[in-house]
Amino acid sequence: MGKVGFGAWLAHLLLCESRKADQSACGECQACHWIAGGNHPDFRLVAPASEGDEEGESGGKPKKRPSDIIKIDQIRDLESFIAIGSHRMGRRVVLMTEAEAMNAAAANSLLKILEEPPPSVYFILISSKQRFLLPTIRSRCRVLSFAPPEAEEAQRILVAAGCGKHAEQYLGLAGGAPLRVTRWKDEGMLPPIAATIESLSSPPEDPTVLASRWDGILKSEPGFKLTDLVETVQRWVFDLTQEAVAGQPHFHGAWGKPAKPAGGYAAEALIGAWMELIQFRRSSRHPLNQQLFLESLAAEFLRAVRPVRR
Repeated sequence: MGKVGFGAWLAHLLLCESRKADQSACGECQACHWIAGGNHPDFRLVAPASEGDEEGESGGKPKKRPSDIIKIDQIRDLESFIAIGSHRMGRRVVLMTEAEAMNAAAANSLLKILEEPPPSVYFILISSKQRFLLPTIRSRCRVLSFAPPEAEEAQRILVAAGCGKHAEQYLGLAGGAPLRVTRWKDEGMLPPIAATIESLSSPPEDPTVLASRWDGILKSEPGFKLTDLVETVQRWVFDLTQEAVAGQPHFHGAWGKPAKPAGGYAAEALIGAWMELIQFRRSSRHPLNQQLFLESLAAEFLRAVRPVRR
């Protein structure tokens, strides 16, 4: 929904040394030139570390596929950044994307910094899942909530991005957040998401066959990770539960309703599967054996969608 873009804009504004009358960044001072070049000495970007890159990022784009964790070493690096002082005798800014990706050690390390915040240092934490942040961190933050744009505006954004006739389908999956859909498109995620949904709408009875199908989808697009697969299954099970209980899906309304078994679904089994999928989601970051993980996931899903016998 534009949170990262807003965070980058705010960081730029805080570091600009000659703001315009309308309080926008001038784009012409030395600080603005450094920001444009990605090398401002008083700015740090913290994001989930790239595999094999323990240091994380201090600017620019990651060169390797990102992991899902912000590590303690990345937070420790901020301690020296803060202790040195400003190079320009002004503000210092830390922009953290996916703040919920901090592991426990990293979160506690950040909390120690926030307990005694140094003067003229601004922390901008971006999160789509702030409930996963430590309550003690949230309590030290000023929260700005972002809501999805109106449906017409979201559709316009997606059509302009080239999503065309599929815009409504994927917008529903993204909870009305159009920039999430454009990221999926740019990362080649739309085909594997659609293929996973197809496998869920007409699943085989054998969990090993379904697991093999999922394994093929994962291998077809390296950007589509195991966590993305589990998230797609979660959305599907959530909507089956919604239909069983309330008669209305939340995420897949524009995909067309799959054929229901004659006896319908058992709401209790679907709710139980939803709870199990939360555990699958957590362990999907680092599965001990991906094939066994997929087979267990498939077995859990097929148990949940087993038709009720009257």
